[in-house]
Amino acid sequence: MQIEIDGKIYDIYITRKNNKNMYLRVKEDGIYITCNYLTPKMLIKSFIENNKDNIVKMNERVEKRKEKMIDFYYLGKKYDVIVLNTIKKIEFVDDKVFVHNKTYLKTFLKNECTRIFNERVKICYNLFEEDIPYPKVNIGKMTRKWGYCNKRGKLIKLNSDLIKYSLNEIDYVIIHELCHFLEFNHSRNFWNYVKKYKPDYKLAQKVLKEE
Repeated sequence: MQIEIDGKIYDIYITRKNNKNMYLRVKEDGIYITCNYLTPKMLIKSFIENNKDNIVKMNERVEKRKEKMIDFYYLGKKYDVIVLNTIKKIEFVDDKVFVHNKTYLKTFLKNECTRIFNERVKICYNLFEEDIPYPKVNIGKMTRKWGYCNKRGKLIKLNSDLIKYSLNEIDYVIIHELCHFLEFNHSRNFWNYVKKYKPDYKLAQKVLKEE
């Protein structure tokens, strides 16, 4: 059962109970009616028609709530973002993140990239038994690569989108780039170095969808 109101088509979901009155709610996926077992469909349709203005207002509130909910990925976990004016900066609670405004999310991720990537570079670098230079670390958007090594400049660049993935994937990319100081190619010897310091590197590749 469907109805068109103000240019939008709504699916109608009817729940029958031992109720005296009829109730109406609007959700993202349609209009929910709760009524008595004996209520005829014609009466339900009339009830909806008489509440068209209320349905439009309810739907507007639903749409506003949807605008405040966006997906947010951080260190391999997905969060629902809830915008609250009472939050000063950002707070994580279970699978939700509360933030004062959406624009702060970019600032938060940028700061976390700098902090976490540099921490992980230090940890990964200390794994190496071979003599390699401690690299400068650049962070930025890259369209086709997760990382890049400039051997001559003793520099590695990391894709800022890596902050959305877990430390396992971040460490893999860092180790991958550090191994290029030993082998500036993707030879068998190179992958032997990667495997030495990241034995499960293929799992990280799968998550990152590398070929």
